[in-house]
Amino acid sequence: MTGLDETARDMASAAFAQDPYPLYARLRRERPVYQGAEGGWYLTRYADADAALRDPRLSKDQERMRRWYAARASGQDVGLLRDRFARSMLHADPPAHTRLRKLAGKALSARRVKALRPQVEAITNELLDAAVAAGPSMDVIAALAYPLPLAVICQLLGVPPHDHHRLGVWSRQLANQTKVVLAAEDVRRLEQAADELEDYLWDLIRKRRAEPSDDVVSALATAGTRDGQLTDEELVSTCYLLLVAGHQTTVNLIGNGVLALLENPDQLRRVQQHPTLFRPAVEELLRYDSSVQAVTRIVVGQVQIGGQTLNDGELVSVMLGAANRDPEWFTNPDRLDIGRPTNRHVSFGNGPHFCLGAPLARLEIEVAIGQLVRRLPRLRLGTDTLQWRSKPALRGIQALPVTY
Repeated sequence: MTGLDETARDMASAAFAQDPYPLYARLRRERPVYQGAEGGWYLTRYADADAALRDPRLSKDQERMRRWYAARASGQDVGLLRDRFARSMLHADPPAHTRLRKLAGKALSARRVKALRPQVEAITNELLDAAVAAGPSMDVIAALAYPLPLAVICQLLGVPPHDHHRLGVWSRQLANQTKVVLAAEDVRRLEQAADELEDYLWDLIRKRRAEPSDDVVSALATAGTRDGQLTDEELVSTCYLLLVAGHQTTVNLIGNGVLALLENPDQLRRVQQHPTLFRPAVEELLRYDSSVQAVTRIVVGQVQIGGQTLNDGELVSVMLGAANRDPEWFTNPDRLDIGRPTNRHVSFGNGPHFCLGAPLARLEIEVAIGQLVRRLPRLRLGTDTLQWRSKPALRGIQALPVTY
């Protein structure tokens, strides 16, 4: 058990938060289907991760997951936020997942996302105008990566501009909760944020039901099709999911992508000199340093993966970040190559839970990073020290100082 405990400690270390990829590489070589000291499984090879994401025996059932965590939390109720916003498609299996995703997919259609491009471009230019006017340096996270996806998802949901900041604060508080066992003050703070956000969403839903508009909340709140309607609990959970997933993960994607280019100046020059490379560059930035590093499933029945038997009720962490650097699938995986010809990364997952917001995230990354590197050709990293967020499953930096 010593090796298992050592690996678990490594995953909780500051060094892992700074750079998880050396540990991922070691696990892929030595223990690709790894059972941690706490009993959960970790999958680090691409083939195993891809198969797990597609396997219906690896469930998203919320109650099963809650029981697994509760057994390891010394009796503390860890259902705090899982119960509050657990009725979305993220926490469902078919057939409920199929119904929920179909309804949400109609509200977040390809047509709606495509129509957003002019707004995304305008918001990006306004943010960059303000940052450049303020001086020869900026924090990319504060100036661009944080406010852009917040403004876009709030517009999609129909949140008035004067409430954007409030939604951003709640989203950040709830998404950045990292502990399973919480101190009393942490519980109080999270409960307050959850209460305030839930009250706000209910109020917004009531307003859109009374006076529908051309936004996602209106579309969801007034849905009435042969596929059925969302229940009130499903509706508020779906709004919460769209807010947090549509904001926090994209903040990290933009920040991680800019950093990757700054740390690989030859690739930055390529994309500046050849703008047509930017769409494949987006896929490479997504692969190279994904915002979502891991997703969890719970075993129903029994599953064979990589020569190991995973039993009923065991938790499985599919390590997307590790799969995206698998040399069996990607040539020179630790090298950033914006012209990489084949790039079937799993940064948005795969299978039935493939990220519904992937087209929107791709649009925001393409516009935000594209405008930034085109407008500021002398963009340079402004620090030797970066602080990474401590939540292992979500990878992102606190701040990204640059000069230009």
